[in-house]
Amino acid sequence: MIHKIGIVACSRWLCTSHSKSVVMRIPVSGAAGHGSYFKMLSTSPTRQTVMPAWVIDKYGSNDVLRFTKNASFPMIRYPNEVIVKVHAAGLNPIDLSMRGGYGAATLSMKRDPLNIMQTGSEFPLILGRDVSGVIMECGLDVGYFKPGDEVWAAIPPWKQGSLAEFVVVSGNEVSLKPKSLSHTEAAVIPYVAATAWSALVNTGGLNKDNCAKKRILIIGASGGVGTFAIQMVKAWGGHVTATCSQNAEGLVRGLGADHVVDYTTGDVAGQLKALEKFDLILDNVGGDTEKWALGLLKPWSGAKYVTLVTPFLLNTDTLGMADGMLQTGVTIASKALKHLSKGVHYRWGFFAPSGVALDEVCEMVDAGQIRPVVEEQFTFAQVPQAFLKLEKGHARGKTVVNIVSGDTQ
Repeated sequence: MIHKIGIVACSRWLCTSHSKSVVMRIPVSGAAGHGSYFKMLSTSPTRQTVMPAWVIDKYGSNDVLRFTKNASFPMIRYPNEVIVKVHAAGLNPIDLSMRGGYGAATLSMKRDPLNIMQTGSEFPLILGRDVSGVIMECGLDVGYFKPGDEVWAAIPPWKQGSLAEFVVVSGNEVSLKPKSLSHTEAAVIPYVAATAWSALVNTGGLNKDNCAKKRILIIGASGGVGTFAIQMVKAWGGHVTATCSQNAEGLVRGLGADHVVDYTTGDVAGQLKALEKFDLILDNVGGDTEKWALGLLKPWSGAKYVTLVTPFLLNTDTLGMADGMLQTGVTIASKALKHLSKGVHYRWGFFAPSGVALDEVCEMVDAGQIRPVVEEQFTFAQVPQAFLKLEKGHARGKTVVNIVSGDTQ
């Protein structure tokens, strides 16, 4: 199995030159030639130029969401890209924040690093970070995938999202969908999987070979990232302590958590301090948690505290790119040095798209080690209601939006 994973990863990079949430379902269209960017790939004399989508034309509250049948059809602009026919798409809390303009300065710079386009050029903006669907077209350098492949991906927030009939993703962001899951089930996993993987593996240094017997604390364990992280750590043999509310305790224990602390019962810090110290803490809550959480780590043993709640985008939004990045650098450096002197490592975790990571997650899903956590379902026409559900907050996984025939017509 290990060798097979390695071969998959190598093949992906060699052949392609690249390499809490809401979900909707869109039926596969019968037209085979939708959206060909390269004429040599077109199989229809009439190319599709528009598609149905939910867009925003400005930042704001839920009333900025607008359904249109005339969203621009995505085009392959780079040879390592693919066009995916969306069967299921997902919203995450980051989409809710983006709807209000959170991270606009940094994301605009990422979209247009040379500042060629005018202000507001990101509109109309399509939200949605998770996608599960079928590849329709491939760029010239894509050899690992082919039209007709069922795939899933986590779409970076600086790209147009998946609340649409079609979406373009890079070959290094996409992966073959688990065979054991439907598109709806698959679409609840990629963004939280990529985020948890980045935090625990890339930043935290965990992997399937070194995780056994390590003690991991997951703060805010009942959300999307937390529920995935529990399952991944348990699949790798780690010991998981989780914090959540009482109404989510059954879910968290069902996913494999060894010990659960109910944060509604009183002094969470006191309850956790009574336990054996931890090798790694994943913090999905932030705020005052930092004041006491690092004291729960094993000192001078390489133990790490990784938080997903950082001031990076807030700094650049409020201070501008230059001053915001400077302030961010000063903050992370001072905190890292402060805690390093106490024998523990302080780190920030960030979402990072990775098809290679999703390849490994796919094997874990098909092996029964990870299952999707789905809560409530909506139709594509009810996307605004799905946003409202997300806005109210929920602690039992992802809310699903199902698309039936005719919803996108």
